[in-house]
Amino acid sequence: MSRIKRVGIADLPLHRGGVPRWLIDRMIKLGSEIVHIIVEEYGQKELLARLANPFWFQALGCVLGFDWHSSGLTTVVTAILKTVINREELGIIVVGGKGKKALNTPEEISTYGECIGLSSSKIELLKRISRLTAKVDNCAIQDGYHIYHHSMLITEEGYWTIVQQGMNLEKRYARRYHWFSEAIEDLVEEPHTGIISERVEPLVLDMTSKLSRNARKTSVDLVNDGVRRIKRLLRKLRSIAHQEGIVKWLGLNESYTSSYFKIPYLSMPRSINWKAVEQAYELSPKNYEELLLVRGMGPSTIRALALISKLIYGDEISWKDPAKYSFAFGGKDGVPYPVDTRCMDDAIRFLRDVVIALRTDEKNKRQALNRLRILQLKLRN
Repeated sequence: MSRIKRVGIADLPLHRGGVPRWLIDRMIKLGSEIVHIIVEEYGQKELLARLANPFWFQALGCVLGFDWHSSGLTTVVTAILKTVINREELGIIVVGGKGKKALNTPEEISTYGECIGLSSSKIELLKRISRLTAKVDNCAIQDGYHIYHHSMLITEEGYWTIVQQGMNLEKRYARRYHWFSEAIEDLVEEPHTGIISERVEPLVLDMTSKLSRNARKTSVDLVNDGVRRIKRLLRKLRSIAHQEGIVKWLGLNESYTSSYFKIPYLSMPRSINWKAVEQAYELSPKNYEELLLVRGMGPSTIRALALISKLIYGDEISWKDPAKYSFAFGGKDGVPYPVDTRCMDDAIRFLRDVVIALRTDEKNKRQALNRLRILQLKLRN
């Protein structure tokens, strides 16, 4: 397994409507210039590293002329990058996209991967990584956001970046997840190095937390013991008062509103994919990564295994949202986290240098620099 590093998460409000053709055309033109300058001056890996930084990605969307806080920024910017990069010989490919295009990611990795000289073994590994990152953000972290957009950028040397987005229709927000192929030992244990979000959820089942380490191990042991044992343990747990149990597990007092306990991913699931559990037993996963990759191993089954680990065996599980920074609650007063001004300023400085070096016309250059100045003022205020 390639060692990987999740760089960040960003939450954005859902906006309706499309992007006019005149803006798309200009975004493609300007995006092409930016990509070429970065690859020529800094190399393929640096482009992917920058796109894996949620602050830099957000700033790029602003430079290209898109709404600075819209969920559409993710899908439009990655679509622009796919158009620009795949038609040029940069030694980089972009696969996946929104909705049905995300489902085409494995096929596109095969097709485009051969075009940049990737070996068959590397292509299969990248397919596995693509699927695994989606399973982690959909199942191992249960925050109420469901992945509907998945894009992967890959270089001829095998470096990759994944930008994917989940949607919470009830709250009308989208959360963006960034991944980058950097050195880290364990994919499923706190792989985040920078997480930003529009909102921090009050309670999230986070199986990637260090606190959940023993519960991850117990979950693997449970499926390796077979379906019959898991069914027996579930029958025992369902005899416990449902909501009362959650309050006791989390150590919460009665001042918490009952609405917290209506969140689906905080309850014992009513149905479990027993075929997936049987398949996991047959495959005998060696670790949590292999467990997540079992076909049909979804959020409900992962949650059931986690709650059995907690209630029966006393393994701790984390209920804290792994988001490290919030636009909504964080800010200049430092609550709950101070603004990462150094990272933001670095993104703006880098893009300003790139824009100055562009081979585009002066009008587009002035407009891009003006958008950077506006973004900087918004961040400071």
